[in-house]
Amino acid sequence: MTSSSEAINVSVTFYYRDTRSSAVAKNVIVVALGVIINYINGTLIHTFRKHQIFHLNPRYILFVHLVINDMIQLTTTISLFVSSYIFYQINVSVCCLIIVLAIFTTLNTPLNLAVMAMECYIAVCFPLRHNELCTIRRTYILIGCIWALSSISVLTDIFIAVATEPVSWFSSKLLCERNFVFRHPLSAKSREVTSAMYLIVVWITIFYTYMQIMFAARAANSKKSNSDTTKARNTILLHGFQLLLCMLTYANYLIVRNLLSWFPKYYLHVMFVCYCFIQILPRLISPIVYGLRDKTFKQYLKKYYQCTAEVRELNDK
Repeated sequence: MTSSSEAINVSVTFYYRDTRSSAVAKNVIVVALGVIINYINGTLIHTFRKHQIFHLNPRYILFVHLVINDMIQLTTTISLFVSSYIFYQINVSVCCLIIVLAIFTTLNTPLNLAVMAMECYIAVCFPLRHNELCTIRRTYILIGCIWALSSISVLTDIFIAVATEPVSWFSSKLLCERNFVFRHPLSAKSREVTSAMYLIVVWITIFYTYMQIMFAARAANSKKSNSDTTKARNTILLHGFQLLLCMLTYANYLIVRNLLSWFPKYYLHVMFVCYCFIQILPRLISPIVYGLRDKTFKQYLKKYYQCTAEVRELNDK
């Protein structure tokens, strides 16, 4: 059965409806951001596919997995966002499939960044053992482990829903949101426990590796120019900001719940702001930090855009 708190959330959702102008503005912002980010990510994937040099480096393999994962995540979550305004309610079974994919890819991002932090830590602090420890085979095994760890939270919700909900409920229609689909109190408790566990593990990994990287960067840059030192520090700050935003994924449920307790009359606006900051913004930083600022990727991207410009000029002639 639906708990009293969830019933309140449903009534609040029905009571506070966006005006037409507000709904259009929110959808335009979300879709525009999604198109821009996916276009950038698409060019990065194309560059990766066209050059064998990237296929032999674990860092770029992890990066492309992150990019593909982010593209799937953005596409599914934006589709859910737009459909909530167009159809409002959709079939529960269809909603479950879309939400499961969205949850998988959302939880994958912080884990992927933690693995990339470990690879970067080994490259900086143990350069002589990097090729031995970070092999292509181990990289793909780690990617499989990322998906396996993300499945724990998703499968728990599915098992609880199948065990507690009547069969007819899966053919009904509702607002496609995780709290309404996986509405049993056990799902909420399980979500809090697994999110706390992931948050602790990812935070410890990120804090330890990046502190070590920062110390190593300071030591290595002590004899270099001020510009190089500034660039290294800015890169670390961008990494830290992105990882902080991504780790908010694990605290998303608690953040939304607390904000709604403070601003109960602004339910839809709170959900929209949390969605933009927690789901979209980290995906905008990803291609900038790991793609456009990377020297090798930047070099091949320039060649790609130069070739594209030349082709357009020939077509115009």
